[in-house]
Amino acid sequence: MIWLTWRQFRAQAIAAVAALAAFAILLAATGPRLASLYAASGLSGCHPASCADQASSWLTQLYIGQTYPMLYLFSIAVILIAPAVLGLFWGAPLIASELETGTAALAWNQSVTRARWLAAKLAVGGLAAMAVTEGLSLMQAWWAAPIGHAVGLGATSTFFASSRFNSLTFASHGITPLGYAAFGYALGVTAGALIRRAVPAMAVTLAIFAVTQIAMPLWIRPSLLPAEHTVVSVTSLRTLTLQGGGPRSTRFYLGTENLPGQPGAWILSAGTITATGQAITTTPAACTMQAQDTTHGFIECLAGKGIQESVGYQPASRYWPFQWIETAIYLALAVALSCYCFWRLSRRLT
Repeated sequence: MIWLTWRQFRAQAIAAVAALAAFAILLAATGPRLASLYAASGLSGCHPASCADQASSWLTQLYIGQTYPMLYLFSIAVILIAPAVLGLFWGAPLIASELETGTAALAWNQSVTRARWLAAKLAVGGLAAMAVTEGLSLMQAWWAAPIGHAVGLGATSTFFASSRFNSLTFASHGITPLGYAAFGYALGVTAGALIRRAVPAMAVTLAIFAVTQIAMPLWIRPSLLPAEHTVVSVTSLRTLTLQGGGPRSTRFYLGTENLPGQPGAWILSAGTITATGQAITTTPAACTMQAQDTTHGFIECLAGKGIQESVGYQPASRYWPFQWIETAIYLALAVALSCYCFWRLSRRLT
């Protein structure tokens, strides 16, 4: 059965290998140049405490060149859409096409049982989908290693400099692509078994996968582990953005891209409070930008009034626990969907 499944899977396998090869060639053609630029920047011997500005400058130069930002976004986009594409074209037609073409009557009435047929199809297709997606992720991680090192040195305010918890970065690195690929494939198979037609099943697979990928970073992931809370002085924050526009604005937001003492932390919430812990949303009259000529004077005035920033965050040390938990969630969903397919194939489909 495994051999028959492999023979039927050859076209998809060849397409996947070709896509991996093209992706590898693209990154291999541009990766050495990126690595040489990083080596020439002198950042390799730097420490985070002393080279943040230099790292930011180097990343800004990469951004101005445009080539690497486009490749960076493209490579991440490929990893993010790969599980959905595999679920659409590998998973959705698996059962639906058998029912549409009428070959199910032949395929499921041989010496091989339906359960064994489905087990072989799920194993070969699911493992292949996971291997393809993780392969793309590993290649992109190798290519973008210099950028990651620069970000690790404390670079801020650039196109590339984002926390590892950033929605795009988190979903395209580590082990989470394995979970997404398994879920996408199982979701496609389940949609095909329910709808019994390949094209509608593909549409449903895409819609559900997109919803889950939006819901996870926005509502589910932040709650997987209890957040930490701290209060910091406004003078220690790296950025300041006024709301409302113009120097007369009375509402403000104090950015917390680099939380003091917690480099790489995932900032979940931030609110301005008084020295007594009361939340405020307006600037004291004496501290408006109209009254203070410079941003530095504005922040010093706020600090003098006892205004602080209350921050909810996830420490950078929780990156891998979050990776394992989210991957386990998607794998559990994939197993549940697969079990449903076994039940439906044995009880309902004819």
